[in-house]
Amino acid sequence: MSCTGDELNVTIACGGTGGHLFPGLAVAEQLAQRGAKVSLMISAKEVDQVAARTVRDMSVVTLPAVGLTRNHLLPFVRGFIQSYRAASAWLSQHRPQAALAMGGFTSAPPILAAKRFKAATFLHESNSIPGRANRWLSWIVDQGFVGYPTAAPRLHNRCVTVTGTPVRSKFAPRDPAVCRATLGFNPHRPMALVMGGSQGAHGINELVARSLPLFAARWADWQWFHLAGAEDLDPLRRAYAGAGLTAFVHPFFVDMELAMGGAAACISRAGASSLAEIAAMGLPSVLVPYPAATDDHQFHNARALCDSGAARMLDQRSAQPENLVAVFGPLMSDQSERERMREALLKWHTPQAAEEIARAIVEAVEKRAHRPVTFSARRGKPPTDERVLRGLEMAEFGERNGV
Repeated sequence: MSCTGDELNVTIACGGTGGHLFPGLAVAEQLAQRGAKVSLMISAKEVDQVAARTVRDMSVVTLPAVGLTRNHLLPFVRGFIQSYRAASAWLSQHRPQAALAMGGFTSAPPILAAKRFKAATFLHESNSIPGRANRWLSWIVDQGFVGYPTAAPRLHNRCVTVTGTPVRSKFAPRDPAVCRATLGFNPHRPMALVMGGSQGAHGINELVARSLPLFAARWADWQWFHLAGAEDLDPLRRAYAGAGLTAFVHPFFVDMELAMGGAAACISRAGASSLAEIAAMGLPSVLVPYPAATDDHQFHNARALCDSGAARMLDQRSAQPENLVAVFGPLMSDQSERERMREALLKWHTPQAAEEIARAIVEAVEKRAHRPVTFSARRGKPPTDERVLRGLEMAEFGERNGV
């Protein structure tokens, strides 16, 4: 079987956060280059919808929200069932040969629906400690891919490959002066970047805002590009103006390769997708892991880089403005230290990740055309989609009726 554009149809479930969406887009890019028809299944969140407007030559399907939080089982069950049915309706018309989950519970219903139509199924886990959705999906998919070696033994699947985290091809080192000029900055003055992930980070925003007078007192010539999210936008703009600093503060920014390319160094969360882009750009960073992340996975992501000299880290729970200035100021000012960090970041850059995943999907589809895949390689007996949905519907009935 040769997988031409007429024969290979792949669905990628990658919605919910930029950490799921952008690696999924990187794999989609590689599959499209091989002539595949790609459909992206995303959420209704603004980050997904804004990014989807940049997608070309791919189908984009918005599914109902699926988010599992404590004491909110009923909305989760309802959303899961609605998402499964919406995914099934789409897939019944387009019949994919393969489906890839990029993490989060938004990706689970499309994978169950794809199995209903006998598609080969895959997942990718970016973080060093897998999320709950991927741990559950790992029982039923045919193959897994992980960004960190430490994630592999935590998945319930014997067919797991360490690929690194996919990064879109546009994330590569650039001329900083050109990037700054393109963004509207003075190309000859240093630029600091603050990014809290695709939706901003209140903890980082607050810490930086309190630190600005100290930065301004010592480094008034710095320019700041701050990805703030929507809620902290106006207070941050006032904080930068009050400190007399040149700053562009955005709620969300599509062309992050320009912001990262123009920065001398950055302050960032430690989501796996952000770290993969930081490594691809060779961007020296101070990482502030999200303290409430599931299983504290951002801390473990950040520690892996810091232990190799590829980044520095601050604990948000104890960090004060003086701590941030003491760590970030010298990094912005010391070119030799930034060069050492860039050298260490090379270890974490996996430019082949998206290509490797795309190639594995194509090869698996070709193999299935001659020999159906069985469950023999997996640990334990995976649940069927019928059992899962029946259980969810029973949970919904029970919560609604107080059972």
